Amino acid sequence: MPIDLSVTVLADLTIQQVARRTGLSESALRYYERIGLLDPVPRDPSSGHRRYPPELVTAVESLACLRGTGMSVRDMRTYVDNMRGGPDSAADQQRLFAAHAQRLGDEISRLQVRRRYVAAKADMWAARQRGDDDAEQRLIPEIITLGNRLLEEEATHHD
Repeated sequence: MPIDLSVTVLADLTIQQVARRTGLSESALRYYERIGLLDPVPRDPSSGHRRYPPELVTAVESLACLRGTGMSVRDMRTYVDNMRGGPDSAADQQRLFAAHAQRLGDEISRLQVRRRYVAAKADMWAARQRGDDDAEQRLIPEIITLGNRLLEEEATHHD
């Protein structure tokens, strides 16, 4: 049962149901509760099992979406703290999401260089396979340029 944010949960869900709905593992759900990303999950009085009320399911869905964007646990914690801070935290939320959007943009740029490098290498090997030495030689300068960019970005990114 994948997330469909247009469908409102009306009843309490088990940890298994929440895991299936959000794609988060049961251990991740327990971890998020343990570190305070989620409020304590109420327990069924007879079994002691977690029962996620609809408003907590909504919170888990939000965290699953943030995780899907690659947001760090630290930033998710900031998001949750800001949410608990009320309407005055809108500027803090905006800065958090703007910074994350910038990180994603940077990551996309690095991925585009990687993709172009790999595609050029594939084209070079295809040219070699068909015996087209001229096409192979025309690709080498592009591969060198892209390779230099990759090495430069890796050195910069890991500093």
